[in-house]
Amino acid sequence: MIKSSQILLFLILIFFGCTKKTFFDQSVISSKDSLKAYLSLANDINLTFDLKQKYNQKALDIILNQDNDSINRVNLFKVANRYYNMNDLKSYREISKLILKRSISSKDSVSTAKAYTYLGDYYSSQAISDSAFMSLFKAEKLYVRINDQYNLAKTFLSKASLQYNHGDFFESEIAVFKALSILKRQKNVSDQLYECYNLLGILYSDREEYDKSLEFHNKALDVLTDKTIPAELQLKATSLNNIGFVYISMRKYGKAKIYFQKGLEENNLFKEKIVLYAMLVDNLAYSRFKLKESNGLPDLFFKSLKIRDSLGLKSGIVSNKIHLSEYYAFKKDTFRAIQFSKQALILSRTSSKLNNTLEALQQLAIVDIKNASGYSREYIRLNDKMLKSERNMGEKFSRIEYETNEIKDQNSNLQEKNKTLIYIFSICTLIGLFFYVYKTQQAKNRELLFKQQQQIANEDIYNLMISQQNDIELTRIREKKKVAQDLHDGVLGRMFGVRISLDSLDKVDEADAAPKRKKYLTELKNIEQDIREISHDLNREKSELINNFIAILNNLFEDQQNTYDSKLITSFDSNIKWDLVSNTVKINLYRIVQEALQNCNKYADANTIIIEFKSEIDHLVVSIYDDGVGFNTKKTKNGIGLHNIQYRAAECKGTVAIKSAKGEGTLLVIKIPIDQKINLHNT
Repeated sequence: MIKSSQILLFLILIFFGCTKKTFFDQSVISSKDSLKAYLSLANDINLTFDLKQKYNQKALDIILNQDNDSINRVNLFKVANRYYNMNDLKSYREISKLILKRSISSKDSVSTAKAYTYLGDYYSSQAISDSAFMSLFKAEKLYVRINDQYNLAKTFLSKASLQYNHGDFFESEIAVFKALSILKRQKNVSDQLYECYNLLGILYSDREEYDKSLEFHNKALDVLTDKTIPAELQLKATSLNNIGFVYISMRKYGKAKIYFQKGLEENNLFKEKIVLYAMLVDNLAYSRFKLKESNGLPDLFFKSLKIRDSLGLKSGIVSNKIHLSEYYAFKKDTFRAIQFSKQALILSRTSSKLNNTLEALQQLAIVDIKNASGYSREYIRLNDKMLKSERNMGEKFSRIEYETNEIKDQNSNLQEKNKTLIYIFSICTLIGLFFYVYKTQQAKNRELLFKQQQQIANEDIYNLMISQQNDIELTRIREKKKVAQDLHDGVLGRMFGVRISLDSLDKVDEADAAPKRKKYLTELKNIEQDIREISHDLNREKSELINNFIAILNNLFEDQQNTYDSKLITSFDSNIKWDLVSNTVKINLYRIVQEALQNCNKYADANTIIIEFKSEIDHLVVSIYDDGVGFNTKKTKNGIGLHNIQYRAAECKGTVAIKSAKGEGTLLVIKIPIDQKINLHNT
């Protein structure tokens, strides 16, 4: 369906192009009778191709011997038109390039723009899309500069058709509406309005927006009430066929059949537009087939196929044979169904249009069950290739437009307007600069105030730690005195007594000395045990000093448990040597834990909170987890609490990671870099 719509759209554009060019020929009269006669004969549909070529060449020879003026270029356009109407596109291109060269040398913007549109038509017909787009884009810029609204709208429409044919539906839609916005302010533009509405109808049909498609196709039909549009173009039959297509896509085959029948009833359709006639016959047959009506089938399919085959319309022949394959598959004639599908596939591969091949492969995968997997794989490969090609072409169009876009002055008053804009811009810049400085100063003041508040808070924690340290120090002094007293009064006195007793053994007989010596050795063992106990007491004192920070944290945890219902689980990695961790890190860690607990209490509604202090290589890691309501980290902005946590972690050159989702709780992980020796036991 898409391919048929594209063919129909292309034919409409060609017919309008040819008609416009013919009308233009009639409006410009050469001053030389011989030139006028040759041009007239070259456009005579009753003459053979060779004779028309001969007369057009004679007209060209006369024009080339004339001066390069505006009339000369008008006549060259006439020669190009005749080559176009004769389908001699190579000569059409050469004449268009000659006109472009002469127009540029004469600084004739109107003729230059028109020459670019002619070249755009040529490149479009040859499927050289990037060159076609480049030519149309250059024409568009010139029409904007000279304010030729009518031709600008036509150029937008040509671009839209080109973009549609390469699958760039979005940009095509934009270009059509640009054309429509211009044409609605113009008079006597019914033909161009028809093209716009017709293209929009086809475009929305391909996008499966069928209601919009029908709306614009009906608008196109309404435009045809203007009798200035030549009836021989058979545009009403075209629109009726397109509406039928939409109903086929909607699987409303009864309505589709009605519109195809109405299209075939148009006067002189077979004579004036045989391609459209063949298309309508095929579509009517297909709609009857879908309605399971046997009337005229499969004769109508073969009638359409015969016409298309005689005209060499590859896409039409492929479509016909796919329809015949569907028909015979329905009739359980698998052999003929496969035969027509294979014929369609072979023919489609000689065409540059991948859509034909994709439709043939799709049908073969349905009717040839045995080889369906192979056809499906090829279909997927070609479909991916086509989508990639369409995407690349859309990107190429955008790149061409970007790279060739040049802004030029449109009139002599623009310079004065630019000065005004500069003044306004300067004033706005000054206001913006003032506002920026003001906001920056405000931010600095807030930051300074925040740092002052943090400093006060840090001093409070530091004082708390100093007070705790002083208490531990007093305890240590008391313990030292006690140890000294124990050593002096207990251990040293007893050792002195043992030493005196051992000295006295020299004066005792060996037999009596043995039991006494044993007694004194036992006393020495007891003294050794007492010394060991004193040593253990010293180690406990050191442990208490190390656990000073842990004690402060435990006080915080105890307050949390006494105040709130949530269960609090804490753990401290024994590998962390807290006595080597700086006070700055301890202060910030305390504040981070305090802030995290406040957030849990305010927002989390958690049953359990788990806080862990862990040791990793070169890092001290604090993880705080709650099983509360959680939040979306992408949508929720950081509040003051999270900002404070991030700020304090940054002060310790650390990082903060937050993992949370609604209903899944929250995990806060703080990693602080520390000296590796802090993480190790004493050796």
